[in-house]
Amino acid sequence: MDEPRSAVEEADHVLEEVAARFTEAVTKRRASLHGSWESKGSDGADDTEQLRLALRDYRELTERLLHM
Repeated sequence: MDEPRSAVEEADHVLEEVAARFTEAVTKRRASLHGSWESKGSDGADDTEQLRLALRDYRELTERLLHM
């Protein structure tokens, strides 16, 4: 009679693994976004454009995560 319990335990482990992978993917993407603007200089039109693009990318990622 432990089959239902085993199935639920397995589902719990699967969800834990998926959540860990999801967290890792978001963390990597955030690091990539951060690197796209943080290491650049802090003056000039190129910097302003780079920051605008970074803000757009942050916004898009946040919206995708909120709509999951």
